[in-house]
This record gives sequence, structure tokens and C-alpha cells, in this order.
Amino acid sequence: MLSRRGLLKTFGAFVLAALSTGAYAIGIEPRGRPRVVTHRMTPPGWPQGLKLRLVLVSDIHACDPYMPASRIAEIAHQANGLSGDMILLLGDFLSGMRLGSQVPPEDWGEALRPLSAPLGVHAILGNHDWLDDPQAMETGRPGIVQAVLDRLGVPLYSNRAVRLEKDGHAFWLAGLADQLFPATGLDDLAGTLASVTDDAPVILMAHEPDIFPTVPKRVAVTLSGHTHGGQIRLFGFSPVVPSRYGSRYAYGHIVEDGRHLVVSGGLGTSILPVRLGSPPEITVVELG
Repeated sequence: MLSRRGLLKTFGAFVLAALSTGAYAIGIEPRGRPRVVTHRMTPPGWPQGLKLRLVLVSDIHACDPYMPASRIAEIAHQANGLSGDMILLLGDFLSGMRLGSQVPPEDWGEALRPLSAPLGVHAILGNHDWLDDPQAMETGRPGIVQAVLDRLGVPLYSNRAVRLEKDGHAFWLAGLADQLFPATGLDDLAGTLASVTDDAPVILMAHEPDIFPTVPKRVAVTLSGHTHGGQIRLFGFSPVVPSRYGSRYAYGHIVEDGRHLVVSGGLGTSILPVRLGSPPEITVVELG
């Protein structure tokens, strides 16, 4: 049996470990330089000769002191250096974290201004871009983030698809409105895909991955964020994931019935400024 001194030492070790882990999860992992995670795939029916490199920037959650404008500017510079054909902003620019303060929209907007790619920068909204914009929630119209993106010249995709080309090969980039807010969501998958008028492959941006079970095989790949990889991820498992499917779509490259989904771990934090086992990331998707 442990002596009283031994018990105290053991308890002290546990306390020290807990404090060290907490300090790392708050002060180090969530604030580190984002890692770059690359997923390579050739979806069924993908045109031979079409190679696309997509850089995904998701869940920025601009918030002082955890995601200040200066850090967002560094992320933009890092994303530009990844030589993507397109940079896709997958929503949740805003943060409602009560342990910090929102970065003024003009500041985080200017931090993102340098973003550039040969086929452009494209964006969708996330749930926090509604939830943490009271006027948008009241009116049912995009507010703060829409205004910033307009100033930057970045197109916002809200249930629409656009036909693009690279090296003589066509493809469609589609984006859904948010699935959660306002009210029960504004997403219209069927209406979005109805605007696709030929057989060229479709790349779908959808902030929340929960749409994936209803995405048809017509879509080559669905690109999502929202989950932060669970934000706390231990031994490949996240105890809490903001999804009605639990950990099924928590993170990474998922293939179901020949259909492809990529869920980015994202960059910022929500509710609590904590990341553990799920470091900030910029996600790269290579197609073809």
C-alpha cells in the first residue's frame, strides 16, 4: 500500500501533469504555426489530365488575444506560399468566444487581403458568421462577413455553382449556405446542383460536414470545416464533436460509397480557447 507521502507524491504528479497539459492546450497548441495537412485523391470519373491543388482555410474565428489580425496575416502569407490553384475559405470568420474580444472586421479583412491564387479566392459562410452577427440573425441576410468579402473582391457562394476551367478542363465550384443558421439553415443542395449544366466534375464547399450523407455521387468531393477536428482529440478520438453523427465526420479524408469528403481541422477555437491533439491546420487537397 502507498504511504501517505507516496500518495501525496502521486497526487502531486497528477496535478502537475494536468496543469502542464492545460497550459499546453491553452497556451501552445492552439497558438502555434498551422501545420499543413495534404490529402490526395482521384474521385471516380475525374477527368484525366485535370490536376487541381486546393488550399482550404477554415474556422479562423478572429478573436483577441487568441486569433488577432497579426496572426491571421501570417496565416494568409502561409496559405499563399502553398501554390494552390484556388484558396477556399470555408466559413466561421467570426468568433463569439466570451473569454476574448472580436477583432474588428476591417482588421481581419485587411489581414486576409493578400490572399491570392491563379483561379481565385472563394468563400462560404459558417454558423458563427450568423450566430455572432446579431443583425444578420435578425434580418436573415449576411452582414459583417458579406461586407468584408465584398471589399476584398472575394465571391461568396450561397447555394450557387460557378463553372471554371484549368488547362482546357472544366469543373464546377459550388457552395452551400449554412445548414444551421438562421433558424434551421438556408442550405439548398438540390437547388445548387440544379445550376450545374454539364458533366464536368463538381467540388462542393459546405461548412458543416453533416450534409455529406445526402450528397450525390455527382459531386466529386465535399469540403468542410466546422468541427475543428473535435478541438480536443485523444488517440484519434474526439469526445465532443458538433455533429449529429458524432465522430463519423469529425476530421480528415472520409470515403463512403465511393464519395469523398475532406473535413479540415481548421485554425481557431470556439467556446474555449483550447486545442489538444488537434493542432491548427491549413488543409491542402490535391485532385487528379
